[in-house]
Amino acid sequence: MEAFRITGGKPLHGKVRVSGTKNLISKLMVASTLSESESVFTNAPFHLGETEITHEIIHSLGATVKESEDGTMLVHTPKFSTSKVPEHFAMLNRIPILLIGPLLHRTGKADVPLPGGDKIGARPVDFHIEALKKMGAHVELKGHFYHCVTDGLRGQHIVLPFPSVGATENIIITAALASGTTIIENAAVEPEITELVKYLQKMGAIIELDTNRRIVIEGVSALHGAEHHVIPDRIEAASFACAAVASKGDVFIEEADQSAMLTFLNTMRRAGADFDILDGGIRFYYKGKLHAAAIETDVHPGFMTDWQQPWVLMMTQAEGLSVVHETVYENRFGYVKELQKMGAHIELYNSCLGGSECRFSTLANPHSAVIFGPSKLKGANIEIPDLRAGFVYLIAAALAQGESTITGIHHVLRGYEHIEQKLRGLGVEIERIEV
Repeated sequence: MEAFRITGGKPLHGKVRVSGTKNLISKLMVASTLSESESVFTNAPFHLGETEITHEIIHSLGATVKESEDGTMLVHTPKFSTSKVPEHFAMLNRIPILLIGPLLHRTGKADVPLPGGDKIGARPVDFHIEALKKMGAHVELKGHFYHCVTDGLRGQHIVLPFPSVGATENIIITAALASGTTIIENAAVEPEITELVKYLQKMGAIIELDTNRRIVIEGVSALHGAEHHVIPDRIEAASFACAAVASKGDVFIEEADQSAMLTFLNTMRRAGADFDILDGGIRFYYKGKLHAAAIETDVHPGFMTDWQQPWVLMMTQAEGLSVVHETVYENRFGYVKELQKMGAHIELYNSCLGGSECRFSTLANPHSAVIFGPSKLKGANIEIPDLRAGFVYLIAAALAQGESTITGIHHVLRGYEHIEQKLRGLGVEIERIEV
C-alpha cells in the first residue's frame, strides 16, 4: 500500500497552479454524450482519479476519449454500444446516476449501478430518481442496479427539497433533450453548474438561469459537440490558501479566481489572514496573529462545505475559540479524530452552534465543531477517510513538528492533481513510500 511520508514544521512559500475543477470536468464529459459529435475540453485535469474513472465509464459505453499534453481532452460518442454501466463501477463515484438521461435519450433504456462517493453523510439519490420518474422514466431498483426505460422524456415542473448540486446537474442534462419545458425550483447555483449550462448552450441547448434559484430549460431536438474551458478548481485554491496562512507562509496561487471565491476571501480577511488579487491569480500570506472566527457552511454563494476542512485546520492555529457549523452534510467531521491525535484541540457537538438551526438539528450527528487555538501539532501515523479530509491531513503533516505517515492516499489522488509535486514545490518535505 502506498503512503505519503511528510516531515513538517516549515512555512509554505512559492507559487502553485491550481488545476481545472474536478467537480466540473466529469459532468462535462457526461453531458457530451448527449451528442453524436465530438466535444473539446481545455484545461482538463487528466491526472485525477475522478476523471480517470469517468473516462473508463463512458468508454465502456462506447465513447472515445483522447488526451493531449497541453490539457486538451476530446470526447466523442457517435453511439452507445450498450445501455448498461458495468457493475464494477458501482460505489466508486456518483457519475453513473448522471448517465441515465443521456442513455434514455439515445437508447430508450439505462442500467446503472448504485452510486458511491465519500462517506460524509447521507447522499441519497432520491431527488435524482423522483425527478427522472416525473420526466417519464420508469425506474426500478433491482439489487445493485437501477433499471430504467422510457417511451420519451418530457419537461416538468420540479421543486427540489434542498438545492442539491448533483440533482440539479442531472435534471439539467436530462431536460436539455426532453420535449417541452422543464422548470427547476430551489436549484443549486454553484459556479460549476453555471459552467455546465454554458457548455450545453454552446451545444445548442436553451437554458435560462432565472432569479431565486429557478432554472428553466426548453428542450431541443438535438445537440452538437462544442468546445469549453474547464474553470480553475476553487476548492483546491482555497485549500492551498489555508495551507499557506496556517503555516505562516506566503503562496501565490496561479489561476485562483476571485469571482468564485468571494465568500471565502471575505472570511479569510475577517480572520486576520490577507491576500492580494494579482494578474493571473491570488497571493495568500500570513501577516500576524490569526483571529478566531465563527462560520456556517451553506450552498453557493455561502461558505462552501468543501472549504470547511482546510478552514478548520487553519483555525487550529488561530488565537481563541472558533466555531464551525456544517449545514450541508451531517457527517462531515469524520476527519477530526486524526487531527486530535496530532494535537489539535477540537470538540464536536450535535447541536447547531454559531448560526441558525439547520435540518440536522434533530439528528444525533455531530455537525458543529469548536476549535481551541493555537495548537502545536505533532507528527503521527494517520489514515485518510475521504477526499477533502485527505488534503487537510497533508497540510496538518506539513505544519506538524516531526514526521507523519499518511495512508489511504488514493482518496486525495482522486481529487487533487499532481498534489505531491505541488506540495514539494512549496517546500514541503514529502515522499511516496510503500507500507
